[in-house]
Amino acid sequence: MLNFHRRLPPAVGLGCKRADKIVKSSSVPFLRPGIRCAPGSRQTYCCQAVEQAGVTVAPSNGSNGNGVAAELDERQEAAKQAAGSDPFLAYNLEKNDWTVSSLSVIVLGASGDLAKKKIFPALFALYYEGLLPEHFQIFGYARSKMADDEFREMIAKTLTCRVGARDRCVDAQDKFLQRCFYQPGPYDKPDGFKYLSNRLSEQEAVKPRANRMFFLSIPPNVFLSATGNAVDQARSKSGWTRVIVEKPFGRDSASSKELGMGLAKHLDEDQIYRIDHYLGKELIENLTVLRFSNRVFEPLWSRQYIRNVQIIFSENFGTEGRGGYFDQYGIIRDVIQNHLLQILALFAMEQPVSLDAEDIRNEKVKVLRSMKMVTLDDVVTGQYRARGKLPGYLDDETVPKGSVTPTFSAIAMFINNHRWDGVPFLLKAGKALNKRRAEIRVQFRHVPGNLYRDKQGADPDAACNELVIRIQPKEAIYLKINNKVPGLGLRLDQTRLDLQYQEEYQGELPDAYERLLLDVVNGDKRLFIRCVQPWHVCVLHWLHLVALNCHGKAAQVPCDTAPC
Repeated sequence: MLNFHRRLPPAVGLGCKRADKIVKSSSVPFLRPGIRCAPGSRQTYCCQAVEQAGVTVAPSNGSNGNGVAAELDERQEAAKQAAGSDPFLAYNLEKNDWTVSSLSVIVLGASGDLAKKKIFPALFALYYEGLLPEHFQIFGYARSKMADDEFREMIAKTLTCRVGARDRCVDAQDKFLQRCFYQPGPYDKPDGFKYLSNRLSEQEAVKPRANRMFFLSIPPNVFLSATGNAVDQARSKSGWTRVIVEKPFGRDSASSKELGMGLAKHLDEDQIYRIDHYLGKELIENLTVLRFSNRVFEPLWSRQYIRNVQIIFSENFGTEGRGGYFDQYGIIRDVIQNHLLQILALFAMEQPVSLDAEDIRNEKVKVLRSMKMVTLDDVVTGQYRARGKLPGYLDDETVPKGSVTPTFSAIAMFINNHRWDGVPFLLKAGKALNKRRAEIRVQFRHVPGNLYRDKQGADPDAACNELVIRIQPKEAIYLKINNKVPGLGLRLDQTRLDLQYQEEYQGELPDAYERLLLDVVNGDKRLFIRCVQPWHVCVLHWLHLVALNCHGKAAQVPCDTAPC
């Protein structure tokens, strides 16, 4: 039997680091192969620590073993860094074997703005950084007639390289473009997808296993027909098939449920990746790290210390010719029910059991289930008018005359659980505002019995601590604190403890689509939205009623919470 000791004084002469964590044994049959430790000697005591480190160490005959200790520390640090940089180890993912597999990325709606501005540049960035497998190809599919060379010319205009790494950019672009192909065809008929599948098979013949990834960069009204034809006619027969669905995921609870059920007819849930690109931004992914790896924040992350949380999205431009699309959804459906609601759930959730996708998404669902129903009393809406050279919303020729669709909205949401009861979460989003920004502002409560209240002015709110997480632009995290101004007198000032990403970290931050596309390749669903979130559907339902009735009283229509 092994006797485990929690902590013992460091042993001298064992010839091994970590002698403060030991296993007492007369032999070492439990050690993994490759770990050498002399049985029957005092050096046996150190073997468990060496085994846990996962390195091969031969105990020294010296009195303190400092050389081995230093080497072990270095190897342990290297192992930690390797594990941290490998997403398969960090997030418990199944690794792709690219020695026997190829990857095909098929972009439906390849001639559209999203594909040209975001998807193809992101794929090139992944290729440029060496993050795509050796054997991969990209196929564009759309209704527009186009040859392969024309398609490559269109893509070439959108490609850029990382700052400071342009020396091999042109060569990399040429090689990338040679992997790009185009297949024209309709979305609602199978014939075009049959031709697509045949051309894919020709390119994939170099490997016995073919993995295919479809990106639906298409209007919502053709989602289901395009998905059905693509999967039925062009799914992989030897590898995995994954489908990325771009928001919006329906206009209301009924259409969201219809979309989910339609996708489920052709795909299993683990094949569907519902993408919200805001969840791929660096500061959003850092939310869980900031909170759960820094002890200072966890005690403060509750109603006892936080007065309110503001999640803000503002743009300094209007619809600019996209009014026809925007008018169908409005700012509530376009931004709040997607980007901001997902950020809220990620911010407010409890610590998950692990970093597995399902564990994280389970905690987000608990937040949504705890939400108080939104009513018109919790909402403010507005619509921008002409100001200076900026035309008003109704001046956009693509906007229907007399439209009352809101371009600004602020919604107070409440989470009825032990951590957040009574704390308002203020979700604010708008177009044509004074500046472009996206940030989370955590405003803390007043200091009870503040000794310096008479030194902080007439407005006590101005002296409250505030944690700001700036998502874009110029990513940053800073904490506002009260501080004494240097000098002989007693004068207080509010200053910042400031982390500016551009100053602290070298290199350009990856685009959100780069991160999310790579996650799909790796099978990582942490940052994607799950179908079976009935309470999420309910929240969308409430927000839909508010959007429809922004100038009247919303009807109390029950929500159908049946899963997809």
